[in-house]
Amino acid sequence: MSTNAPASKPAIFSLKDFLSSFMLLELLKGLALTGRAAFRRKVTLLYPEEKTPLSPRFRGLHALRRYDNGEERCIACQLCEAICPALAITIESEMRADGSRRTKRYDIDFTKCIFCGFCEESCPVDAIVETDILEFHGEKRGDLYFTKDMLLAIGDRFETEIAANRVLDAKYR
Repeated sequence: MSTNAPASKPAIFSLKDFLSSFMLLELLKGLALTGRAAFRRKVTLLYPEEKTPLSPRFRGLHALRRYDNGEERCIACQLCEAICPALAITIESEMRADGSRRTKRYDIDFTKCIFCGFCEESCPVDAIVETDILEFHGEKRGDLYFTKDMLLAIGDRFETEIAANRVLDAKYR
């Protein structure tokens, strides 16, 4: 009986491969790279005083915005809540006397938030935006749970910067 199975090929001996592995060429190349980097001038910033430039599209702390007349922009469409992959946004809405719908509760849990920017992209009225604020922290878990009033306060405080960044970002939207 004959089988048509292919015959196994013998391993091809390469003198070049043997010598490079025997002389540890890869290790020497790595050490040379490390040696070159070790003697370069180091670039170190003294953080609180010196800051690296941020990208114009940096996504930091969230803020809720208001219209020029002082009314909040959020129309409680709940698109941001629906699109949030981390389920960090919670919205409850109510109908007002004039028939419009507004948020009664708008909470963001920053321990869950992944700063993806989907909430900002989905908002039809630019109510929720991500600012360029990166210096915020919480000492307890509850400190990173932002309510509607807190988010509106951030928006009120930094509205001029937010509006300027929105104008610069308009050509990419």
